[in-house]
Amino acid sequence: MIQLFTDPRCLSHAAPRGYPERPERLSGIVEHLRGRGWPFVSVAQSAPSREVALQAVLDVHEEGYVGRLQRAAERGDSLIDSADNPLSPGTWEASWAAVETVLAAADWIAAGADRTAFAAVRPPGHHAERAMAMGFCFFNNVAVAAGHLRRRHGAARVAIFDFDVHHGNGTQHIFEERPDVFYASTHQSPFYPGTGAADETGRGAGAGATLNVPLPAGTGDEVYGEVIEAQILPALRRFSPDVLLLSAGFDAWRGDPLGGMRVTEEGFRGWGDRLRALAAEVCGGRVLAVLEGGYDLEALPLLVEAHLEGLSGRSMP
Repeated sequence: MIQLFTDPRCLSHAAPRGYPERPERLSGIVEHLRGRGWPFVSVAQSAPSREVALQAVLDVHEEGYVGRLQRAAERGDSLIDSADNPLSPGTWEASWAAVETVLAAADWIAAGADRTAFAAVRPPGHHAERAMAMGFCFFNNVAVAAGHLRRRHGAARVAIFDFDVHHGNGTQHIFEERPDVFYASTHQSPFYPGTGAADETGRGAGAGATLNVPLPAGTGDEVYGEVIEAQILPALRRFSPDVLLLSAGFDAWRGDPLGGMRVTEEGFRGWGDRLRALAAEVCGGRVLAVLEGGYDLEALPLLVEAHLEGLSGRSMP
């Protein structure tokens, strides 16, 4: 069973002219998937309270940072922390909408087996650090979901596979000292944000719970497939999570304006198929994919759909 989650408030984070992380990314995905008959859930009816969402955010972000972001947005500041994070009158509400949507999806997959959810949200999240906005990201959506599944739903072990073309520095750093959250990433290197070396494997109690597979520019379907089969899937299988989360970035696409990889639509579909089989084997088929990057506005809806076809084992007519 698959359900898709989104919230129109995510579109209220505006972007300067020419900025790649723009509302059209999300509106294009949602319009395409709705038109193709994919099942969407009303987040207005299923979202957790703001109190629950705040608790989930404060599990992974410092309270001082959350307050600083709110004050900057309310003052009408033009950006926070870097030029990669412009602010608009709708940024604060859009960031909360993304969190609440992801939490609604997490609650749904936790309620039964063989449940796959896709959270179509923005702003993206995997670059957001505990106390800093970074790389288009304000709240770390997938990290918030992981903590929520641990705290509210008793998931003893949560795995995150991040296949965005950029390394998810924020997600890695938030969990790198914890043994109960496994973080795996395939990403272009050398590239922004400069983290994610193969020898970054976790620290302290979390040693061994991080797996980074940096790949050179120009990598395509064949090498990605080999890496997923030989390294990512065996590591996830050994960790044996209760739930699998995906930081689903589509900027490894061969035509993405910000990436330098050569992945095709069939590549994203194939990854979804492999991950569906793994989830059925190790975590009762519970998968939550959260939208991260992907900046080719024409191709992005098709890439997302291809991946969802793989994850769900279904093709829409």
